[in-house]
Amino acid sequence: MLDENESSGGVRGKSAPARRARVNSYFQDTRRGLRLLRGDALELMRAADDESFDLIFADPPYFLSNDGVTCQSGRRVSVNKGAWDKAPAVDEIQAFNVAWLGECKRLLKPDGAIWVTGTAHNIYSVGFALQTLGYKILNDIAWYKVNPPPNLACRYFTHATETILWAKRDAKAKHTFNYQEMKLANGGKQMQSLWQIMPPMAREKRYGKHPTQKPEALLERILRASSNEGDRVLDPFCGSGTTGVVAARTRRRFTGFDVDENYLRIAAQRIADELAAPARSKPRGV
Repeated sequence: MLDENESSGGVRGKSAPARRARVNSYFQDTRRGLRLLRGDALELMRAADDESFDLIFADPPYFLSNDGVTCQSGRRVSVNKGAWDKAPAVDEIQAFNVAWLGECKRLLKPDGAIWVTGTAHNIYSVGFALQTLGYKILNDIAWYKVNPPPNLACRYFTHATETILWAKRDAKAKHTFNYQEMKLANGGKQMQSLWQIMPPMAREKRYGKHPTQKPEALLERILRASSNEGDRVLDPFCGSGTTGVVAARTRRRFTGFDVDENYLRIAAQRIADELAAPARSKPRGV
């Protein structure tokens, strides 16, 4: 695992590059195994040890920022989210996805798995990259957002879903799936791959929000379905820290990467609040 101020020269991962990758620790709870690191996701992944994580959840750039407009709280607003979300050429998008997903495969334990979110803007590239790299795709989840914003152009169907790909490291891996827990959460019936989950609630944005923030209920279902207490979870694009909050709640160990200090500040506050909250008697959002 990465240590604070460690460089790639001292990391055991055999695929780590020769150049130095400085680790800037932003938040850490050693006893519970929770930490946030500031830096470029690809550089930090390249500096980490082989087979370090049981599960990876990734919410990578969707490349939606094309100077268009959308509707938010009844107002017309720009879709631009930042330079990190600007759409490069198609071959550049594919190269980016192959690069970071290749590092994820190295970082996963032999029976580890990964979840990746996306829309039509990026998910086909992600799926092709997963197959190219030898992952085994287990499910494509359709997350129905229940109350999506209207389509202002009136030339398309309203975008009401996102796709989440669940894949294991390779075809022979014995991935974790807590089938009975998911069945129980679904009223005793097999849970389907269509998930109706509301976008983040106001409480989840009390310290500020990320433009692509995911709801805690979504991450709680993912972590409870495909990992166990004590497992190591990585979120290489952690934003405002939803994965870390849920990892703390469900007693998983967690590492999150982000380059933006403002979002890491929000993430640290949210995780600290979760750690200070009274223990919940039953799981939520599964």
